[in-house]
Amino acid sequence: MRPTPGPRVLAAVVLASTLLAGCARPATTAAPGAGSSGEGSYSARSAKGPTHTAQPYRRWGLTAPLPAPPSPPVRRPRLPAPDPLPVVRRVPTRDKVVFLTYDDGAEKDARFVDMVRELRLPVSMFLTDSVVGPGYGHFARLRSVGASIQNHTLDHAALRGLPYAGQRAEICGQQNKLRARFGIRPRLFRPPYGTYDTTTLRAAKDCGITALTLWRAAMEADGELTYAHAPTHLRPGDIVSVPSGEPTGLSLRDRTTRLLREIQSRGLTVGRLEDYI
Repeated sequence: MRPTPGPRVLAAVVLASTLLAGCARPATTAAPGAGSSGEGSYSARSAKGPTHTAQPYRRWGLTAPLPAPPSPPVRRPRLPAPDPLPVVRRVPTRDKVVFLTYDDGAEKDARFVDMVRELRLPVSMFLTDSVVGPGYGHFARLRSVGASIQNHTLDHAALRGLPYAGQRAEICGQQNKLRARFGIRPRLFRPPYGTYDTTTLRAAKDCGITALTLWRAAMEADGELTYAHAPTHLRPGDIVSVPSGEPTGLSLRDRTTRLLREIQSRGLTVGRLEDYI
């Protein structure tokens, strides 16, 4: 018969069992409501907290998230008859979407890249080489988070009235620049100041452009929207131009926030222009 352990031995055994059980527990406890989807662990990894991560729209001055756009149309809407190219101010669609386009490339705010990424904005950037200058890396980052890159000439010259050779040099020259920078040849072209003639259309087509893209609404540097024609409010299919801001105007982020609020107030969301043209 083995002797019965004394009180001190029993206490040591209990203490050892308790320590071993403690080592088996995870170092942290899962947040209430965290399931197998990993949402709880994602919030825990966020350096800025779950509210910031789960509701990025609040960071950018919105009171509600943007609705997801509908699936891209199986067939692109019928555009004005090409002669020799279609000229588009507004996409003929019933989808509750508008299209955000940004001109020139003067503003290179890294926070705008964050805004496009976090809000998943399918923006289109119409770039002018002489305006972008050495800042193409900024637009490569924008492209990596979903922005598309389109053509806005080499030097932002007013094209109407120029000879064919001059217009072709402006358009094809920027096609070549963008191909060298990004490995792409844009399909869409926006003439500076919105001015063009039949020579512009012919030169653009010869440079591989498939549509000349204008706008129905434009956001000014002070954040106000102006319209090419009635009605004077946003409606489905509108293309909105956001030119580079003046030094005394609102930042690109602030103007975009104002624009998104107006879009939401009309029951609309942001679509990808290249899915429709």
